[in-house]
Amino acid sequence: MTKILVIHGAGMDMRGKAQTEIFGTMTLPEYDAKIREYAAALGIEVEFFHSNIEGEVINRLFAAHDQAIDGAIINPDGFTRGYPALVAAISKVKFPTMEVHISNPARRGTVSDVATACLGSITGLGIAGYALALRGLRDRTGG
Repeated sequence: MTKILVIHGAGMDMRGKAQTEIFGTMTLPEYDAKIREYAAALGIEVEFFHSNIEGEVINRLFAAHDQAIDGAIINPDGFTRGYPALVAAISKVKFPTMEVHISNPARRGTVSDVATACLGSITGLGIAGYALALRGLRDRTGG
């Protein structure tokens, strides 16, 4: 079974509490429940990790490198720009990583640095972007 690490970056714990006009009212636990549904339908096992601290995200990526992780999905949120150590960490792990954004950061003038190290980026499709990322990683890793 394919195993995917889902990383929620800085600020994701504020989903459903702030900027609801951009991101909607779903909370992070609701995101996880919906992603878990998508994963189950695809026969994928998911593990969730959230941190507002860049170094903790990097440490989790490096730990996953040595574990049975087939791929990762990251919504970097507050780590989207200006975090070169995170970008370097994504480029060093042995598994592919997909970037997902609920909204389209480019519409707000933000271009993702994280995307440069990822297999691909899915933006602006809401929570459904995670379903596409899961499917893409499963198909890419032969799961």
